[in-house]
Amino acid sequence: MSGFIVYPAIDVRAGRVVRLLQGDYAKETRYADDPLTLAKRHAASGATWLHLVDLDAARVGGYTLHGLLRELIDQTGMNIQTGGGIRSRADVATLLDAGASRVVIGSLAVRAPETVMGWISEFGSDTITVALDTRMDAEGRWRLPVHGWTETSADTLDALATRYASAGLRHLLCTDIARDGMLQGPNIGLYRDLSMHLDGVAVQASGGVRRVEDVALARDAGCGGIVLGKSLLEGCFSVAEALRC
Repeated sequence: MSGFIVYPAIDVRAGRVVRLLQGDYAKETRYADDPLTLAKRHAASGATWLHLVDLDAARVGGYTLHGLLRELIDQTGMNIQTGGGIRSRADVATLLDAGASRVVIGSLAVRAPETVMGWISEFGSDTITVALDTRMDAEGRWRLPVHGWTETSADTLDALATRYASAGLRHLLCTDIARDGMLQGPNIGLYRDLSMHLDGVAVQASGGVRRVEDVALARDAGCGGIVLGKSLLEGCFSVAEALRC
């Protein structure tokens, strides 16, 4: 797929750059750099996009990083897709007005898909990234845990993603929960299947990336991009190396 995008990820909790192991707030790793310093380094390495997550808001609702978002845009020039705690149309409009290139919608995209599909239609298909976190059940179906991954939606990943594609979705971020933060390699088979079956949707791979070759594997599987979090923070490879892939 042409136009493959590398998205360095910055997850923010209490103003700090952190990573959670498989989304568990009790399993947090903090990193020394502040978000703005880290983003500037990514931009200097050639990154043109940034994936910014408000972990405090993701837990309780109410996006809190508006000031940081504005600083990042003004001081790095990067395009930013951002989310965490997006609950209403006003949340989406406020972030777009603040300069976000895309708003990432996760839990609400599973719980209220018709609402989110309406926002895709209203704001435009290039302004919304639907984030679907998934886990395989005992029957081999990709299910969609919500509420901190403690409950599971009746929808399957395939069914809901297909509905969104039919509604005009262009950007889908999919995380294999079992691999998130584990540095065990991304689920390339999952992303290949999604990319093949979702016509016109740029799938963003997320979770498990451990080496720079994983970036090329995701690109060759048909993905439109890859989100890089722990692998960059832990120094497995650099943004520049990822971009060269």
